[in-house]
Amino acid sequence: MNFGQAISSFYQNYTNFNGRSRRSAYWFAYLFNILITFPLGLVTAQMDPLTGAVTYNPIYYIWVFANLLPGLAVAVRRMHDIGKSGWFILIPIYNIVLLATDSQPGTNNYGPAVK
Repeated sequence: MNFGQAISSFYQNYTNFNGRSRRSAYWFAYLFNILITFPLGLVTAQMDPLTGAVTYNPIYYIWVFANLLPGLAVAVRRMHDIGKSGWFILIPIYNIVLLATDSQPGTNNYGPAVK
């Protein structure tokens, strides 16, 4: 799956927590979010000169919240792809290892292989 296909799949399966997602689909979506969110945060950040508090333009928050649900959905589908429950995304550090693990070959409890 290339970058464009991964982003398309990311938004087409906006709230789909069922099925499986390839490693490339997850990591390309993650990269896409970083490439947009970080510069958007830099551009929309405003610092109060008196208190030093940083606030962001509402556009930033809209972007972050709009991408929260599809980000969770692709992470859950990625867990399904390796044969684990979606709840494993809540386990710190171990979830990163699982996200980088190769797909489980063949059909598992969550559906047919996506490779």
